Parts: sequence; structure tokens; C-alpha cells
Amino acid sequence: MGQYMLILHDNPQDMSDASPQELQSVVGEYMAWREKVASQDKLVGGNKLADEGGRLLTNDGGKMRVVDGPFAEAKEIVGGYFLVSAANYDEAVELCRDCPHLKYGSKIEVREIHEIHG
Repeated sequence: MGQYMLILHDNPQDMSDASPQELQSVVGEYMAWREKVASQDKLVGGNKLADEGGRLLTNDGGKMRVVDGPFAEAKEIVGGYFLVSAANYDEAVELCRDCPHLKYGSKIEVREIHEIHG
């Protein structure tokens, strides 16, 4: 059994017109999906990321460069993640099938976590 990160990609405009009631409804859908995955003993963790955007670090000729907001040059953002336990990619993808994120036209990137043994 491996672990897979489900990376929730968003378009910042997707919910910009939503009312507080619509946003609350969407949050409820995510919580229900999260509980479903947890009830199958597949949920390892996950959270929404802060809206602030964080920092992007790069190596610029041997000098560390820090830029506010790692999404400054992109049209989409990573809004959150879930870490799930699955036998393989197929099972991890199947867990995403009814995730509300897809319902709203956003993308989910599924990446396997490789454990480092040392």
C-alpha cells in the first residue's frame, strides 16, 4: 500500500462570484467527500492551503531568491491537497472520481509519494 498526494489545482476566478451560501455549500461537499474517503481508511491527511500564496524559493546563480506567492507567474493555483493510502495509481484515481473539485471544472493531480529509507 502506497501513499498518493491529490493536489487540488484551482483557477482563482472559479468561485470569485460565489455567494457566502454557495461557498458554504461547496465546503460541505468537500467535507462529505473527505469523510467518505476517511471512512474507507484511505485518508492520511489533507488541508486547504492559505490564500496568501506562500513563497517560491529558487537558486539564482548560487544565491537563494525568494519571491512572494509561488503562483505569481501562473494562471492557476494549488488550493489544497489530500494525502491518501492506495494500492496503486488506479485506486488513487478512483478515490477522486466523486471529489467535488472535478465537479467545478478544476483539476486534481495525483502523485505517488516515495518514502526515503535511510
